Amino acid sequence: MSTYISGGCKNGKSMWAQRIALAYAGRKPLYYVATMLPGDAEDEARIRRHRAERAGLGFVTLERGRDILSALDGADLSGAFLIDSVTALLANEMFDARGFHPQAGQKVADDLEAFVARAPNAVIVSDFIFSDAAIYDDTTDAYRAALALVDRRMAACCDNVLEIAAGIPIIHKGVLPI
Repeated sequence: MSTYISGGCKNGKSMWAQRIALAYAGRKPLYYVATMLPGDAEDEARIRRHRAERAGLGFVTLERGRDILSALDGADLSGAFLIDSVTALLANEMFDARGFHPQAGQKVADDLEAFVARAPNAVIVSDFIFSDAAIYDDTTDAYRAALALVDRRMAACCDNVLEIAAGIPIIHKGVLPI
């Protein structure tokens, strides 16, 4: 069973994702696929907070800022995988030292679909960044369009689609799997 979770920043997505991944794992291996490549002290603090939140829960952490499918190499595919987050993964794939890669949204969507097909007990976390009314530059608009593409593809291929708002899960597809 797979679950895609979206919602605003600091709304409890990671907590819900952890609970669902734990339920999917049962007695099988439990993997946390961390996608953030820290760029500043705020990122480092967020990583420390997430590590502390999952301490003692049994997660094996796999750091994969790019090439998400490589997280499956050597892993027990019957286990549960929590990918946190699509938003960081897309940014890493779209913007790097070589420049801007506008095709990254397609690559990330393809890779995540392949991930779910190979490791069906997956929980994937993303951020909802579409409710403001600001006007953005072309590069930011390209990122937002790429994230929307990934969101649509994940909503289509995952069994469950949840939005977390103020810590409360809203079911858009499937069921609350815990």
